[in-house]
Amino acid sequence: MSQAEAVSSLRAPRLLWTLGLLRSELLTTFRRWRTLALLAVLAGVPILVGIAVKIETSDGSSAGGGRGGGGGPAFISQITNNGLFLVFTALAATLPFFLPMAIGVIAGDAIAGEANSGTLRYLLVAPAGRTRLLLTKYATVMAFCLVATLVVAVSALTVGAILFPLGDLTTISGTQISFTEGLGRALLIALIVAVSLIGVAALGLFVSTLTGSGIAAMATTVGLLITVQILDQIPQLHAIQPYFFSHYWLSFADLMRDPVYWDDLVKNLEIQALYAAVFGSAAWARFTAKDITA
Repeated sequence: MSQAEAVSSLRAPRLLWTLGLLRSELLTTFRRWRTLALLAVLAGVPILVGIAVKIETSDGSSAGGGRGGGGGPAFISQITNNGLFLVFTALAATLPFFLPMAIGVIAGDAIAGEANSGTLRYLLVAPAGRTRLLLTKYATVMAFCLVATLVVAVSALTVGAILFPLGDLTTISGTQISFTEGLGRALLIALIVAVSLIGVAALGLFVSTLTGSGIAAMATTVGLLITVQILDQIPQLHAIQPYFFSHYWLSFADLMRDPVYWDDLVKNLEIQALYAAVFGSAAWARFTAKDITA
């Protein structure tokens, strides 16, 4: 047997074990009652928004604009004309808090939860090692990001189709696009929103490596999220706000322009990649050097 064949024969079991671990992590995460409860809450937000808009319009007032300017997302006034706008409104309503909070809970518990339950040490006995285990945990959190975002989008689309008419869309620029193109943009927006959460996921994973308490890791991650959101609203901090992971979150609205404005969208992707690299590296450095006792 050549050296290349020997190396390949050693890599194959590790790859199979890693894939098996990823499958196990995904099944474990999405079977937990906590995860199902978070997804149920996220699915409920579009339902509440849709019912509220329907009740308001049935009373003869204009959604989002009949009560002194309203305070809802920019798309909310268009929901009564086209139920597809409920998708954009629901994502805009959940992205500042509900979605990142859910991600923070899952990411914060990724490593700390295993340590708290006493299973982390047994996972590290397997041949994958700490680096692959950490990558598997991060991949699981990212899968939850995507699923959570799609749950919001699908729930909103379903409620929008039931309560309101569907058809061609009027973009923010005032041009008309077909319903099919609008549906495609809705899917793209959902994917952009999911990618916008990779910074929070990396931050939560890093915090999770710092403690052996899952509750403490989740609380710290959510606390940091709220703190950054508050700082992003203080005018005196405008010089550093573009570097906050939440600053460009709502730039997905530019996908509803014709032509699409890409500047803030690209900046959002860049800042998320930066946070993922920085906190992912910090999580790796901490986890690989950590003394595992549980």
